[in-house]
Amino acid sequence: MSASESSPPTMREVAAHAGVSVMTVSRALHGDPRVSAQTRARVLTAAEELRYRRNELARSLRLGRPSGMLGLVVTNLANPFYSQLALGVETLAAARGMKVVLSNTGDDVERERQIVSDLAAWRVEGMIVVPAGEEQSHLDPARLNGIPIVLAARPPADIAVDCVLLDDYGGAKEATARLLASGHRRIGFLSPPAVWNSAERLRGFRSVMETAGIDLDERFVRCEQRDVTAAERAAQELLALPQAPSAFFCANSRNAIGAYRAARGTNKDIALSCFDNFELADMLGLSLSVVAYDPAAIGRESASLLLSRIDAAGNSTDGLPPRRIVLPTTVVDYGREGDGRLPRPRQGGSG
Repeated sequence: MSASESSPPTMREVAAHAGVSVMTVSRALHGDPRVSAQTRARVLTAAEELRYRRNELARSLRLGRPSGMLGLVVTNLANPFYSQLALGVETLAAARGMKVVLSNTGDDVERERQIVSDLAAWRVEGMIVVPAGEEQSHLDPARLNGIPIVLAARPPADIAVDCVLLDDYGGAKEATARLLASGHRRIGFLSPPAVWNSAERLRGFRSVMETAGIDLDERFVRCEQRDVTAAERAAQELLALPQAPSAFFCANSRNAIGAYRAARGTNKDIALSCFDNFELADMLGLSLSVVAYDPAAIGRESASLLLSRIDAAGNSTDGLPPRRIVLPTTVVDYGREGDGRLPRPRQGGSG
């Protein structure tokens, strides 16, 4: 295998191929008028034949120019939520001729710290971060040479940055209230380990139950399920109780799918409500309502805030107080077989 096949060709190789000096190649590629048209054509032909491409990032770093890149740091690329968020960011970045560097932390704060440090070293012009935890000092722009930061989906903790959030609390309240309105009193709550979003959704759930005067059985609250398999197991355990839930509210779609699988294995008429819409939700044949929203809108709003901070750097609007945008949610009832209704529990089913 030749050097050109194993690694990208260098400017030195282009110079040798064209029979000129490295300096002449550099000048020709930058349109320097000191290079004759004939020589420039020879250099461009050599570059094309070798498939040489300038390293624009290295060039920007060397010249101290903006990199034309935005960093996007998320917690779980396996979650479709983040792919949609990324598309929203990319839409606005592309319109500005910018590129997005996407990284995944796996909800690990130390990994997030390293990724953010690397992005800063690459001189990205700004970052959008879904923070992995409450330790966020490494996200303070003052520690990143003034690189602007916007947090998405989770709020800042002790740092002054912009953020774009969902109405997690309000969405959970509305979904839980609908279950109560359908006659359910024993409602299970399933969620991943507590981060800000799931904690807010649990707070909304508890608020409605308390307002209704319902003494929540704490065995019904399970907050450790990161995946569908764990959620199915937790729901099965609850459904096996003598006084089992007649409905579940799930803090995300993975817990909802697990609860659906558990309910499908019983002859009980279980109602299901969850945060996050998901594909085929309307075809499950189960009474289902979802708290819906547009993840791409979170990305677009985050990118808009970030770009405005980049544009404001050094002018009179720089240094404005942090902005906080909360996007609304809406509850969609799929019902059973598309009837749009949630079932009332069977006689003696929920008490």
